[in-house]
Amino acid sequence: MLAQRIVSVVFGVLLMGTFAACEKKQGEGPAERAGKEVDKAMEQVGQKVEEVGKKIQGAGESTKEAPKK
Repeated sequence: MLAQRIVSVVFGVLLMGTFAACEKKQGEGPAERAGKEVDKAMEQVGQKVEEVGKKIQGAGESTKEAPKK
């Protein structure tokens, strides 16, 4: 029984090492590249939304300052 556990642990470690080695050799796959592009696009969208929000806020403040007729 102890021998089976030892064999299982050794096999698991070797299997994990094999997958880790494969991952390092392959590098960045198409899904990961696409994910990075989506992240960049979302960051740009966030920046534009902030800019628009500031413009809207500025427009609201300028109408408060304008004298009423």
